[in-house]
Formats: sequence, structure tokens, C-alpha cells
Amino acid sequence: PAGLWTVFTLGGVGSKASPQLEQCSPLANQSLLLLLVLANLTDAPDTPNPYRQAIIFFLYFFISDNTAFSSSNPHAFQINFNSLYTALCEQQKSDQATLLLYMLLHQNSNVRTYVLARTDIENLV
Repeated sequence: PAGLWTVFTLGGVGSKASPQLEQCSPLANQSLLLLLVLANLTDAPDTPNPYRQAIIFFLYFFISDNTAFSSSNPHAFQINFNSLYTALCEQQKSDQATLLLYMLLHQNSNVRTYVLARTDIENLV
């Protein structure tokens, strides 16, 4: 989950128009592209795509909450939505970040609810 968190926070991924940002963190750029490809692979007849399942089911992480995380879904994990939202707002010139946002809004109801509840949604748009 820590590596996936790095991909979700985009680790400095920049747009194609900004090569200095891409050179600054090529691993984050390639990781985000890999995540998008893996999450969009088709499901096997007997097992769902685990990458897509992880994107669909991740939950909000409360920093002040010290309780242990438990879920019946083996692909579920928690992240801080505020950090994710901030990273996505900063990287909207990047095609990869826009595709990730699109996928999150359409497939993860927790992210969709969080974004719609924000009062500063104009930063994202």
C-alpha cells in the first residue's frame, strides 16, 4: 500500500509540456502509467482484476483515528483523501493525473462523495 500511495499522490508527476518535472520523477510518472494500465485490464472469468478492485474500494484514512483498519475486502486499504485531492489539483495538466481522477470519480463512490462535498472544487476544475 505504501508504494500505491506514492502513485496516488503522484510523486511529482508533471505534464508532457513540462519535461523538467518528468525528469525530476520519471519513476512516479511510469508508476502512474503502469497503475492505469493494470487497473484497466479485463477481469478473468473467475477472479476480478485486483488493481481495479483496489481503486474501487479504498477508503478515507483519518489521521487522528488510531483504530486498526479492518475490511472484508482483501483489496481495500486507506489513504488520506485530502492529500490525494491536493495532488490531483496540482497535477491536472498531466494526462495521467486526469485519467486517474476520471477513474476514481467513476469507480470509487468514496472519492466521488468526498470531491462533491469539497467547497473548493473549482481548484480541481
